[in-house]
Amino acid sequence: MLKYILCALIIPMTANPAVKIEKTSYKGWPNCYRITNGEVELIVTSDIGPRIMRYAFPGGQNIFKEYEDQLGKTGEKEFQLRGGHRLWVAPEHLGTTWALDNGPVNVTAKGDFLEARQPADSAGIEKTITVKLAPSGSAVEVRHLVRNTTAWDVEFAPWALTMMTPGGIAISGFPPRGTHPEDLLPTNPLVMWAYTDLSDKRWGFLKKYITLRQDPKISAPQKIGLFNEKTWAGYLLNGELFVKRTEAAAGKAYPDFGCSFETFTNHEMLEIETLGPLGRVASGESVEHVERWSLHKGVNVSSWTDAEVDRVILPLVGQ
Repeated sequence: MLKYILCALIIPMTANPAVKIEKTSYKGWPNCYRITNGEVELIVTSDIGPRIMRYAFPGGQNIFKEYEDQLGKTGEKEFQLRGGHRLWVAPEHLGTTWALDNGPVNVTAKGDFLEARQPADSAGIEKTITVKLAPSGSAVEVRHLVRNTTAWDVEFAPWALTMMTPGGIAISGFPPRGTHPEDLLPTNPLVMWAYTDLSDKRWGFLKKYITLRQDPKISAPQKIGLFNEKTWAGYLLNGELFVKRTEAAAGKAYPDFGCSFETFTNHEMLEIETLGPLGRVASGESVEHVERWSLHKGVNVSSWTDAEVDRVILPLVGQ
């Protein structure tokens, strides 16, 4: 049974009749919005954020993490992880990246998509997340717009982080593999943090893929990053697979020694993260970062091998 109550009001701004936008309360926040095509649904808050708190099949599991003790609250003096999908800026600094998103945002329905815009934060950065749902299926286009409202240039990259609920396994792909001695030059970075431990049994390293298992019994954090022009990541939980994809630009600078993708886990959750190029953004200018999401039922991986991932996961990445 769903744990939120839908209001009867349907916002009459939906251009595509297959996509409906409804104002709703959700987990204690009275001013949220549900966008659905009858096959999947998303919840976007306006009481805090911008955040996408839910992406699921109607009535099904929320594949996004939720911190129950932080739901329905606003106005805190410290940053709240909360869960769901959020927008940050990289590289990671307390003053810019961790600027609070605990206040109201402006949500508007424009045709068949929602836009959630946060007023400029304490670092002078204005963040906007736009959600556009396909009329059928599970495809979602998520646009992240980051604007510099300060009077000076600021160097940053857009950083889109999705927090996954515990118990699943994340997977991402390396760039196309080659052979030696035909391919002599490196193809991509594989980036470690000071706490990265490659001997941790939660990691899985295949020839073409990398996996990371979320384990509620292991508190030690783990993180790794890489670059792939066709950046994608998936998260498999209880037979449902969440996929997100983005295009990365070869030849441009990326944060964290050149990462377009990063993944992190601890005992509470797992994050799959994509990053845009790093650059100096002039006063009043914006940068955009686009992800494409999908959600799939009945996904069963018998073993985490290249052949099995090729057979089960890879066909779903392109949908």
